[in-house]
Amino acid sequence: MHMADALVSPAVGGTMIAASAGILGYALYRTRHEDDNRTASLAGVLGAFIFAAQMINFAIPATGSSGHLGGALFLAVLLKPFRAFIVMAAILLLQALLFADGGLLAYGCNVFNMAFFACFIAYPLIFKPIIRKSPSPKKLMIASVLSALICIELGAFAVVVETFCSGIVQLPFGVFATLMLPIHLAIGLAEGVATGVILSFLYRYRPEMFQENNQAVEPKACFGLAVGAFIMGGSLSLIASEQPDGLEWSILKTAGDSFDLPASFQAVFADYSIANSTALAGIVGILITASVIFALIKAVCKKKAPST
Repeated sequence: MHMADALVSPAVGGTMIAASAGILGYALYRTRHEDDNRTASLAGVLGAFIFAAQMINFAIPATGSSGHLGGALFLAVLLKPFRAFIVMAAILLLQALLFADGGLLAYGCNVFNMAFFACFIAYPLIFKPIIRKSPSPKKLMIASVLSALICIELGAFAVVVETFCSGIVQLPFGVFATLMLPIHLAIGLAEGVATGVILSFLYRYRPEMFQENNQAVEPKACFGLAVGAFIMGGSLSLIASEQPDGLEWSILKTAGDSFDLPASFQAVFADYSIANSTALAGIVGILITASVIFALIKAVCKKKAPST
């Protein structure tokens, strides 16, 4: 659901950049001052895991469309909302700068659509009340599916509103919304099930990850998540569906098959390819994402020197 710059006007893009920057600034402030033992290593590995997961587009049967996981809900569960928002903002910026996935003018829209609703709406208002203080595989699955459906649908509707308000691409609001919401309902269901399965697996084998301020299990958890990231980015990405994602599919169905969204600039590794290799791009992207997020969270959470 990455929006391209071609969909966004400077007024809408600038407004959403300001809004997302404000939320990000507050998230950095809260993360800097919160008493939390979750480490920068876990944030970096989780960010790399989500980066790799987003490379794998899965086909939506009988539609000619595809989707990919967003990951913000998964991050919010394991990192809590403020750190999750920071990690998602970093992932989306790296995707835009390095891989031309999303644009810089549309960056604020993408951060808001893909991170805000999951971190600050779905997680606290739906996921947490269902889980309460007694997680179980059944509760994790129910909470994940319901939360994912809500945040993905809200994000999809926000895309429609932002595109319509921009007025750059003449897409009838009603038709565009009628296509965007159902296709992202299917994507949200897939994301919810995938999130529930992964969280249930982690709860079964690493229940400490769901406890507050517990980092005893992090080395093993980080290793397992890192292996999963490299498997997804280095191999599973090669079999990703080439069908247009839910946003592109909705635009094509609304505007016609000849419609094209030009890239706003030439990124370093455009289209997730390095030396014509998607696997190499995935591995490089994983390493860069993990390193940048690790350094960012480490810097934000650096303890103040005690006053003398």
